[in-house]
Amino acid sequence: MLFFYFYTINPSSMKLSKTLIVIIIVIVLALISIWIYNRLVTSEETVNKAWANVESVYQRRADLIGNLVQTVQGAADFERGTLTDVVEARANATSVKIDP
Repeated sequence: MLFFYFYTINPSSMKLSKTLIVIIIVIVLALISIWIYNRLVTSEETVNKAWANVESVYQRRADLIGNLVQTVQGAADFERGTLTDVVEARANATSVKIDP
């Protein structure tokens, strides 16, 4: 019904209907622009959240590397001590001690 109102034959109403068409087009374009802007903001926030998750994983990994280094150093110290004890025990086993 509104569509037929814009296309009346009356010349004075043609000016009015052209003006209404222009106003409607401007309003539609403004609404589309607002919708696009909101989608862009939402997308940007999604990207920021995903990047924050990546940085969080990187930080966790960096924190775990220190723990891993300490664990490996502790295991290396244990192995070094065990190897030293084994070498000393072997040297003592092969040496001959005579008590007079």
